[in-house]
Amino acid sequence: MDFFSKLAVVADRPGFNWKGLVLGSTVGHYLFDSYLEYRQYNFLLGYKPKPDADEETVKTVQKAREYHLAKSRFRLFSSAIDFVINFSTIKFNLLPKLYSSVGNLLSKVSSAPLWLVGSTSQSIFLFLGVQVISSLVTLPLRYYSTFVLEEKFGFNKTTKKVFFTDIIKEQVLSVVIGAPVMAAFIKIVEYFGDSFFVYVWAAFFTFQIFMISIAPSLIMPLFNKFTPLEDGSLKTRINALAAQVKFPLTKLFLIDGSKRSSHSNAYFTGLPWSKRIVLFDTLIEKSSEDEIVAVIGHEIGHWAKSHLLKTLIFSQANLSLIFLLFSAFFRNNSFYTSFGFAPVANQPIIIGFMLFMDVLKPVECVMGFLSNMISRKHEYEADAYAVDLDYGKDLCSALQVLVKENLSIEGADPLYSAYHHSHPLTPERVSMIQKLMKQKEDAEKKEK
Repeated sequence: MDFFSKLAVVADRPGFNWKGLVLGSTVGHYLFDSYLEYRQYNFLLGYKPKPDADEETVKTVQKAREYHLAKSRFRLFSSAIDFVINFSTIKFNLLPKLYSSVGNLLSKVSSAPLWLVGSTSQSIFLFLGVQVISSLVTLPLRYYSTFVLEEKFGFNKTTKKVFFTDIIKEQVLSVVIGAPVMAAFIKIVEYFGDSFFVYVWAAFFTFQIFMISIAPSLIMPLFNKFTPLEDGSLKTRINALAAQVKFPLTKLFLIDGSKRSSHSNAYFTGLPWSKRIVLFDTLIEKSSEDEIVAVIGHEIGHWAKSHLLKTLIFSQANLSLIFLLFSAFFRNNSFYTSFGFAPVANQPIIIGFMLFMDVLKPVECVMGFLSNMISRKHEYEADAYAVDLDYGKDLCSALQVLVKENLSIEGADPLYSAYHHSHPLTPERVSMIQKLMKQKEDAEKKEK
């Protein structure tokens, strides 16, 4: 008997209070998250501009402080609502009740095709139904965030038509993409039994690569307009940079980010042999050409240092471990009955996986810390790559522009930042870039 078979035997303990464990984990996660938010809120209360700051900087810092205080209060309120919903769902056995209701509803459809009858369809309809209910419950929060909070500080550019159209598109995509994925997940588990995790992982990995390849051309254009960057100095310089470092740039697009927000950004997507760079129109408007090229140099640094591959490996290792552990639980009757499901031979696999992820919540918190550590390391490495390309000065300038235009805060509570921030703070990045520029300058002087 291998380790996971033994774990399955140990985990299937009649009478063990799995629900109590998950409820405790849910409360603990909420309290921890609230504690971090409280620390950040106190940091923001004391956040002030530097003593030698000019009048314009003082106004910008004060506005940024108010913006982030408002966002912090909103997060506290949103997380409280989320906690109440999650806790109530588990405490009052809402999932088995909804599962039973969906089954009864499907059984009443006399003319239903065979594929619509059975536990697989029942699980998928429940999952999609929960997703729709969740979207409706959080709709007022999304509306407030967009049309009140972001509007107040001048960021929102979204119309109500675009806002609601986006939500409809999201729900349609969740059905079109989510339903087949869930059906495949269930069927693989049912067919391969205890050894399913290898095949589920392979299927999800294949699906992820497939989505990476089609998302830029089929999904993203559903939400934004992608226009080829016009011929000119900027396009010439970006193409020259790509050729210089042998970056496989195939397309260069301008995205209408201003359609929704005045925040700015840049990113690249695509497979290893075919990359496309996407620039927000707001970035073009607010940054100089030198600064934009420097930002692109940083983004190409992620490619040169294989950061996407390393992130993919980390995420796949994490995912495979989750599937591996779930293989010890998916037939665990004591686990399902603890949450109110009847002790039957074939339990709803998708629902079991959802509940299992609640069990793993403390582990995922630790993984979140680790993921952010790796991400921040990658950001420093990409900055260093841009410095090697002699873009250090312009990158510092670009970061400062982004701080000003996005009303970013140049500081944070250390524990809050470690848990929530995937990027180093701007002052940390600027300080490191300047240090690297000085080292490079000294090295060049010694060579001469």
